[in-house]
Amino acid sequence: MANPSPGYSIQLRVEAPAGVTATSQLVVAAADAGAVVTAVDVSESSTDRVLVDLTCYAVSAEHAGQVADALAARDGVVVHDVADRTFRLHAGGKLEIVPKTPLRNRDDLSRAYTPGVARVCLAIAENPADARRLTVKGNTIAVVTDGSAVLGLGNIGATASIPVMEGKAALFKQFADVDAWPVALDTQDTEEIIRTVKALAPVYGGINLEDIAAPRCFEIERRLREELDIPVFHDDQHGTAIVTLAALMNALRVVGKRLDTVRIVVSGVGAAGSAIIQLLQAEGARHIVACGRSGAIHRGEQYADPHRTWIAEHTNERGASGSLAELLVGADVFIGVSAPDLLGEQELQTMADDAIVFAMANPDPEVDPVIAARHAAVVATGRSDFPNQINNVLAFPGFFRGLLDAGAVDITPGMLVAAAEAIASCVRDDELNASYIIPSVFDPDVARVVAEAVATAAHRGEDATAEVENETDEEGAAA
Repeated sequence: MANPSPGYSIQLRVEAPAGVTATSQLVVAAADAGAVVTAVDVSESSTDRVLVDLTCYAVSAEHAGQVADALAARDGVVVHDVADRTFRLHAGGKLEIVPKTPLRNRDDLSRAYTPGVARVCLAIAENPADARRLTVKGNTIAVVTDGSAVLGLGNIGATASIPVMEGKAALFKQFADVDAWPVALDTQDTEEIIRTVKALAPVYGGINLEDIAAPRCFEIERRLREELDIPVFHDDQHGTAIVTLAALMNALRVVGKRLDTVRIVVSGVGAAGSAIIQLLQAEGARHIVACGRSGAIHRGEQYADPHRTWIAEHTNERGASGSLAELLVGADVFIGVSAPDLLGEQELQTMADDAIVFAMANPDPEVDPVIAARHAAVVATGRSDFPNQINNVLAFPGFFRGLLDAGAVDITPGMLVAAAEAIASCVRDDELNASYIIPSVFDPDVARVVAEAVATAAHRGEDATAEVENETDEEGAAA
């Protein structure tokens, strides 16, 4: 049975016979049914009855019902209500719009709206760059999805994706004070998505593409980057890649190996896998083999989609072929962004000494982390109930904070590497160990450090561009 989790947190209102041990007996009954009790509150009591609110973590909705049945089976106990705390949190949505400036009187209204607002509109019409300073554009991004690859749920569509996009927007605000808004598009046509995002772009300072299936996501991001003057970031690709690189930097420090010499096997060649490979190479990784459903990606095969063709041409210098298990023999690092339960003890035993295993498929990883820990020196997952959670929340809030602060119009590999290095630096030397290679998502310094690193990288890129342009101008003048 899976472990109880906050995602299935329930609150049961239970009436029981009064007595000194009444509440403790309810706690024991819930625990015996497999729940984790997190809070007990006595809401009412009398000489013969007590009303208790019992908060628990369950394994599933079905298990929540079993916990309620176990309590109701006790003599004299009545379960009056079972509330799903996750659904309760989502009731009415998780976002609201609140004016930054109160409108208290006619004077305020005349400046915030007509007639005063006309002056600001005309100023922006004369100099469109002022929109960043005079409107929400300077601190607002769109979280855009078509609902085609939502978390581990698959193609559930635009409407069903809204709770995830709301959650993403809440994380932007909570961790980096970036205003974000869900934009769930009711189309999965590539050209229509591009056209729609371009049409709504003027109000936003950046676009965060989210949960769009590969390979469509590659073309959408590429085109929008070419055709918009604001940064476009596909978090499933680059957010995952940033945090993976950060974790790997520190994991390699733990085992005393170097990125440019280790052999790396990447399982999964979709959005995340492709971006991870590119970013690892940008940081100096030289020996990477990627594995898809049919085995190793290599130059000896023809691939229908361009991103697999790119991987074949830029990785696997030895031309290795075969299955994932065959590729793992002698490998130093396994990075999984693919599917659950692909590996077991037999495969992990063939890896090099002091191996590193990042099994990031969610919610069920490529290998049981407990099994992986028997054979690998460092293990990380995408889950919060194991050490070393590789979580995009470490990257995207601070990354966009830095982009907005710098007024960036594009995203460069240098910015991605800078963000990874910043995240890795949040684990001090005296803290670093096999169970702590990546900071907590609640570390208050992470978003700030990432934002500063990204803004610095953005300004460095602008300075380099300016130098090239100046050199070109001088050469032209001399000619």
